[in-house]
Amino acid sequence: MNRSTRRRFIGDTGKAAIAGTILLATEQSTEKEMKNVFVHHVYFWLKNAESKEDLDKLVAGLKKLSAVKTIQQFHIGKPAGTSRDVIDSSYAVSWLTLFAAKADQDSYQSDPIHLKFVEECSSLWKKVVVYDSTDL
Repeated sequence: MNRSTRRRFIGDTGKAAIAGTILLATEQSTEKEMKNVFVHHVYFWLKNAESKEDLDKLVAGLKKLSAVKTIQQFHIGKPAGTSRDVIDSSYAVSWLTLFAAKADQDSYQSDPIHLKFVEECSSLWKKVVVYDSTDL
């Protein structure tokens, strides 16, 4: 009979835990990748960059805009405070939306909620930059 020592048991258990962690990490890394989405990322520069009132109005408008049915997920953000040569943090607000397909984003562009947002909030910004992307 092969007798197992406590030390061997602990060592074997540790190896199994490490192997399981590696396997889990490998599985999770593929789950992180977003597939089959249309990404619409908008950056806004406010006319009155120092105005908290204008910032609040824009954010409130974006929250209303999130009611568009074809939006799967959204994120309203601000510059993260990071500083590297490649980072542009001159914008005031970012608006990230995920759609299932380009057709859904196209529908969003003509949705009455989006058109009302542009009508009510366009006077707040001096510049807008949009980056749209799809899967490779």
